[in-house]
Amino acid sequence: MADTTGTSPAANCLEKLKSYVKTPKGFILFAEILISFIIIICYAASHYGGYSAVAICEMVFAIIFFIIFMMELDKQFLVVNWVWSDFFRATIGAALYIITSLICVIGGAGDGARIAGGVFGLIAGLLFGYDAYTIYLQLKSNRQHTAAATGERRTYISYCANPTPVILWVFLYLDPMFLICVLQTTRHKILILKHDLKRRGEQEGQEK
Repeated sequence: MADTTGTSPAANCLEKLKSYVKTPKGFILFAEILISFIIIICYAASHYGGYSAVAICEMVFAIIFFIIFMMELDKQFLVVNWVWSDFFRATIGAALYIITSLICVIGGAGDGARIAGGVFGLIAGLLFGYDAYTIYLQLKSNRQHTAAATGERRTYISYCANPTPVILWVFLYLDPMFLICVLQTTRHKILILKHDLKRRGEQEGQEK
């Protein structure tokens, strides 16, 4: 007789999603994804959308870490120190959000959407900073447990604490962000140049 008590993979994934969002770390990552999406909308509606690259990259990486921690993939792929990688993600995200948001708030006169994106960006910077602080507390706690662990445990921790995977994550994290910023900035400058040429053409036509 067939077993009808089993759940489908989709239902199981949905249950994991609901349960993980209720955890402190899951709630923080979900909030980071949500506020990054709001910032993308604000910058998309502004006259200058170049700063949306930061929000796009932060949202994508927050989704990646959300899925990894929700599915407990960090316990299966031990080559990467996921806690340190998450710490770098949150720290860099907080710094980038605060810097770009201050620029948008200060220099966004006459562009309400850009100012709104800057305000939400400052909130996101605080959220990412709080996330980095909680991860720091976790790293500090892990270090204390490591000091009291056995020699085998120390060997395992020292292997996982290899900085090389973390450095690779930092490069993988910053490279697409830099590329998107360059592409969006170039696109914006091209649009400004077309607008100036069109306006000059109209002025010359009126003079004639």
